[in-house]
Amino acid sequence: MSQNTTEVIVGGVVLALAIGFGVYAGQAAGVGGASAGYPLTASFRSAEGVKLGTDVRLAGVKVGTVTGITLDPQTFRAVTEFTVKNGIEVPDDSSVVVSSEGLLGGNFLEILPGGSTFPLAAGDEVVDTQGAVSLISLLMKFVGGGGDS
Repeated sequence: MSQNTTEVIVGGVVLALAIGFGVYAGQAAGVGGASAGYPLTASFRSAEGVKLGTDVRLAGVKVGTVTGITLDPQTFRAVTEFTVKNGIEVPDDSSVVVSSEGLLGGNFLEILPGGSTFPLAAGDEVVDTQGAVSLISLLMKFVGGGGDS
């Protein structure tokens, strides 16, 4: 009977660890309850490396996530929808840049705040954007000489 009790206890501990790991992984991935925030949009020439769930950062701090990416068939630009946490007022002359965490790191959207005293409202579009810079294009320019000769 004591062997049976030990197996039940070990099984319970394993199950509790599995549930804890699942909750932790969900929180780390941003899955679970939707964080309170307001939606904004931005249009990029190239949104390479940006996908659903990509971080939106302001001064290096995560303030939101990307919630949608579509292609505008008229302008052939990537229209990116993202949320920003409530309580963070982004000035209306701010810009959004697709930044990289490093040479081998992933991409994220970086909000560069402007100096305006008027904040963006829910659903507004950030007009000043800069798309992703292709590392391969930069390497090809470097290897090829870049033009000025």
